[in-house]
Amino acid sequence: MYQKVDTNLNFVDREKQVEKFWKENHIFEKSMEDRKDDPTYMFYDGPPTANGKPHIGHVLTRVIKDMIPRYRTMKGYMVPRKAGWDTHGLPVELEVEKKLGLDGKEQIEEYGMEPFIQQCKESVWKYKGMWEDFSSTVGFWADMDNPYVTYHDDYIESEWWALKEIWNKKLLYKGFKIVPYCPRCGTPLSAQEVSQGYKTVKERSAIVRFKVVGEDAYFLAWTTTPWTLPSNVALCVNPDETYCKVKAADGYTYYMAEALLDKVLGKFGSEDKPAYEVLEKYVGKDLEYKEYEPLFACAGEAAAKQKKKAHFVTADSYVTMSDGTGIVHIAPAFGEDDSRIGRNYDLPFVQFVDGKGDLTAETPYAGIFVKKADPMVLQDLDKEGKLFDAPKFEHDYPHCWRCDTPLIYYARESWFIKMTSVKDDLIRNNNTINWIPESIGKGRFGDWLENVQDWGISRNRYWGTPLNIWQCECGHMHSIGSRQELFEMSGDEKAKTVELHRPYIDEITLKCPECGGTMHRVPEVIDCWFDSGAMPFAQHHYPFENKELFEKQFPADFISEAVDQTRGWFYSLLAESTILFNQAPYKNVIVLGHVQDENGQKMSKSKGNAVDPFDALEKYGADAIRWYFYINSAPWLPNRFHGKAVQEGQRKFMGTLWNTYAFFVLYANIDNFDPTKYTLDYDNLPVMDKWLLSKLNSVVKTVDECLGNYKIPESARALQDFVDEMSNWYVRRSRERFWAKGMEQDKINAYMTLYTALVTISKAAAPMIPFMTEEIYQNLVRSVDKDAVESIHLCDFPKVKEAWINKELEDDMEELLKIVVLGRAARNTANIKNRQPIGTMYVKAEKEMGQFYTDIIADELNVKEVKFAKDVESFISYSFKPQLRTVGPKYGKLLNGIRKALSEINGTEAMNELRSKGVLTLDIDGNKAELTEEDLLIETAQTEGYVTETDGDVSVVLDTNLTPELIEEGFVREIVSKIQTMRKEAGFEVMDKIHIYAKDNERILELMKKHKEEIMSEVLAEDITLGETEGYVKEWNINKEPVVLGVAKM
Repeated sequence: MYQKVDTNLNFVDREKQVEKFWKENHIFEKSMEDRKDDPTYMFYDGPPTANGKPHIGHVLTRVIKDMIPRYRTMKGYMVPRKAGWDTHGLPVELEVEKKLGLDGKEQIEEYGMEPFIQQCKESVWKYKGMWEDFSSTVGFWADMDNPYVTYHDDYIESEWWALKEIWNKKLLYKGFKIVPYCPRCGTPLSAQEVSQGYKTVKERSAIVRFKVVGEDAYFLAWTTTPWTLPSNVALCVNPDETYCKVKAADGYTYYMAEALLDKVLGKFGSEDKPAYEVLEKYVGKDLEYKEYEPLFACAGEAAAKQKKKAHFVTADSYVTMSDGTGIVHIAPAFGEDDSRIGRNYDLPFVQFVDGKGDLTAETPYAGIFVKKADPMVLQDLDKEGKLFDAPKFEHDYPHCWRCDTPLIYYARESWFIKMTSVKDDLIRNNNTINWIPESIGKGRFGDWLENVQDWGISRNRYWGTPLNIWQCECGHMHSIGSRQELFEMSGDEKAKTVELHRPYIDEITLKCPECGGTMHRVPEVIDCWFDSGAMPFAQHHYPFENKELFEKQFPADFISEAVDQTRGWFYSLLAESTILFNQAPYKNVIVLGHVQDENGQKMSKSKGNAVDPFDALEKYGADAIRWYFYINSAPWLPNRFHGKAVQEGQRKFMGTLWNTYAFFVLYANIDNFDPTKYTLDYDNLPVMDKWLLSKLNSVVKTVDECLGNYKIPESARALQDFVDEMSNWYVRRSRERFWAKGMEQDKINAYMTLYTALVTISKAAAPMIPFMTEEIYQNLVRSVDKDAVESIHLCDFPKVKEAWINKELEDDMEELLKIVVLGRAARNTANIKNRQPIGTMYVKAEKEMGQFYTDIIADELNVKEVKFAKDVESFISYSFKPQLRTVGPKYGKLLNGIRKALSEINGTEAMNELRSKGVLTLDIDGNKAELTEEDLLIETAQTEGYVTETDGDVSVVLDTNLTPELIEEGFVREIVSKIQTMRKEAGFEVMDKIHIYAKDNERILELMKKHKEEIMSEVLAEDITLGETEGYVKEWNINKEPVVLGVAKM
């Protein structure tokens, strides 16, 4: 019949068998083939880079990206799952540089661009096998045999089409702009890349004395980047703020903002001498065009060469009064605001830093990296008496996310996509997306779009999609949108087959239509984020082929990545889709939080707290880790990943489901129960079965609705709660039905109900724990029905049988469970074990329950009788005293009378009056006193021999007075329990008949003799021998009575 089920919770080996079954039988491929004519539900897989290893965060993204498509496939959709690889960009180049022992662009060019590119192409596949193993182990189903690859020529040609469209819309331009620039990589970074690399650093800023022309006075100006001071060409004040000319206690005369005088100059003051004396006051605008002497001669010389006026005060409202002196220094080559002011005032352009981030020969610091020049600049200014102060400050400074070098803001010629022109379209399209959570779409992402900058798309590197612009010396530029166009304009046969990478593509030249000269491709490649944002169309080589397929699969119904993709892939997809198609490229997006260690710290190798995903999968198995990520918290919150939490989730849900399944298989095998030979006759089922089937259909409905709306923890919790109730309530209450002899209808009902529940809940949980549910399905369904669907993942998602949902029945059972929980709490309070029978339990509840329910309560709590009572107050006595703090001020002289009246009052009646009316009214010598609950100190005492527990409107009272008969019955139950334990410990099978032995306690032997038949029937014994022991022997202490018991197999 069924394969025997091992109840150990080590699932790793079993998962490997399931993985093998899927591969050998091509289950994933069949799941696609089976649905090929069904409606499409489109999922886009964000491409990882195969030259980096998977980390634990990738498990989270993989399990979310796998589960929703599995669910949608079971719901009857065709869900294409094309894997992809992100293959271009700096990480690949850096890896190759390291491998070849190269450092920087000069050495790459010496080595040779062509061999370098070939090395890059090989390097991108370094960990491909590892990624494929990882995906398979985690149960991530995707088409990895036919992935899209961003370096393939067809992919690049589609990008060229897109770039030409952008060019034709006049949205691609070459600009001279301040860009975040990495001197180590020799390339600018886009705003979304900058946002990924901020670090907190402590540095020295500079407050510098700038000598005013024609006065013995100085402007005090502040900068956080001393290395930019040799390039200084202006100062800037806020036009609307108040500025002062002051005589300071250090002997100098300064101009600076009034608001910051005390902060900057206050240190000079003493009790008998003020820090400064205000000589004159101005509005910032009054200081505009006031001149000062150049700080460094080189800047003065550069301005003279350019025949432009420099070294005067400008005015702009960007200057704030929060830090510094209220005057800032301006170097237009090194800052966005500086650059803007430079344009507004036609300042000279002075850039004494080269592409490697070193200061140039014009300065005293030639060849020194900017950050290393900072202390040297401060030292020289100090020697010349120009440094007022160099305060340390802590701030977040951007570093290159690839190589960790501090970025500099640097004026460069760069290519930009004019995103600012499509800002309104971006915002409108974003508003059509269902962001999960909404707060990221409206907040973090929405704010990003509100402040959108033009996209700096060019990179001065080698391994990337070449920018498709050809330029002539006459200035004419042309964008090539396809191989065909390249061939037509070049007349070169090679254009039809040339690899679309540097250096090969650079050899193709065009004839200039304007002047007849030769046009060469510009040297830049593009941002690899453009590659990944192009995947909706470029994966199909659109528009050159697969036009219908692209239109069918665009936009995506669902994508999901980690929160750091807000300014990465989520943005590049939307940016390109908005410009090219003016619609959002995805309808629903689940944003995932980062995976942290158990203390909430970011995982990193340097901290030693990083979890190796392969180790974790080998230790806990994929299902356990998947389950942890689904149930632990909302997906967008950080996940604290640690073994204890994974194992706890595994035990609570998977262990419970597995043990319930093992229970079914154990008894179904004993009885040779074949579910295909019976039907589930719903109308003739007992209440317990109807309850389980009602709960089952309610949970399937909940899970279906939640997964349909991307509510993942809610789905997981519904499954977990059901499995807990199925095991710890239904199976526990129904066990004896499975133990019954023969195969009467009640036993068939129990088997069919549990079988239906196990198979159905496995199908509902299959998208989440695909391995375990497959194993359960193969054993429960396929072993008895060879014609059944081959895999659980080829089945439909369970359909809800609305007729079987009985809310009243579910509510009644919930109330019953509440009563049982209170009854157990009362037993604990009374310190009476569950095996000790109790005479009576009284219940007060809104609704009285029928015999079926009271029998269950009595059986569960081992009480002889359950009585519903209108109130259980008679078992509780109440006494009252006045709360002096409130009664004293209210009633003063009446206090003693109130105290006396309260001591004589009927406590139960007073409590009822207080509860129903909210006040207790007393007559004190003809005076009315009204007391609320806060005016009273209320003490409760339970009647001797009774224990009460209350939860909301439900109360229970246990009569704890034990008669000799009840005590005797308790002993018998304890004896039965100990023998059952010994059966297990001795390794007997469930159906083995045994012989019982007992000795060394007359009272226990007497009880065993008296209740011989009852004990033997409970433990499957054929006989009892008293006074001696054989077989497996053990000493016990039963209710303080020592005894020796023995069990032997017959």
